[in-house]
Amino acid sequence: MIRRRRDPAWPNFPAEALRRLFDAVDVDDIVDAHVALPDPIVLSCPEGTMRDSYALCLQFWEEGVRRNELLGLVGKLLRNEGLSADERLQFKHIRARYKHLRFAQRLYSESHTSSYLFDLTTRVLGHLQDAFRSGRRGGIVRHGLRLRVLLSRPVWTMVRRTMERTRIDTEAGLIALQQAEMRRLARAVSRTHFAGHEFHTVRKIVSMQVSYYDTLRSLGPDEHALRMSRFLAAINGLMGSRHDEMVAEALSGRRHYRTPAPLANEIRSRLETLIARYPV
Repeated sequence: MIRRRRDPAWPNFPAEALRRLFDAVDVDDIVDAHVALPDPIVLSCPEGTMRDSYALCLQFWEEGVRRNELLGLVGKLLRNEGLSADERLQFKHIRARYKHLRFAQRLYSESHTSSYLFDLTTRVLGHLQDAFRSGRRGGIVRHGLRLRVLLSRPVWTMVRRTMERTRIDTEAGLIALQQAEMRRLARAVSRTHFAGHEFHTVRKIVSMQVSYYDTLRSLGPDEHALRMSRFLAAINGLMGSRHDEMVAEALSGRRHYRTPAPLANEIRSRLETLIARYPV
């Protein structure tokens, strides 16, 4: 297969940097009870580092996602053949690369939003994964067919060109975004009970912060980024497990997804520690 040449506007990183990022993303929901937040939490991120961060995330997606391979997995699901354990893991890793680049667009781009088609593809990947995990044939067919359209060659080419043309914001813009996200998190955590969609919204704020520090620590040795990454990953992991429980409860009929439930003390205490220490 002939590889498309990488856009020269972005730096190219060695395999070891991509491996560090892969390893970081692979454990971004693992709970480590012994990692403390750095003191102080530093928000500065020079614009050169922002550009390198986006470039690494872009390369992580470009080199880890093969259109034909993903179409092959989708085709097996549509034919009701099912995926092997290795194929399920491959699908999970592909989706993780999409999510990581989507977060990068939201963090570093001037608009702080992800492009429509890339965001849609990422969401459909998540819906399809949920469908085949829970054995919902209707969902597999519906989302599989949508994904096949989104992976058609014209759409794929358009999406790739859009991601490569992302314009990077200033350091001040990034810091303002981070502080706004933390204020939004503080407002959310002031509630005592959360419906499923409200809980998921809170987790997405945390997940974006995990992705930010995962990328920073992958560019090179960075103790501050490592500690932030691991502290946030613990929250992300706890919230991920709880959200899986909420989805399972909804599918079994035990509790409606939109029925509010209290926030576990372990999650709340970690979130409150983060909010209290974060310089807003």
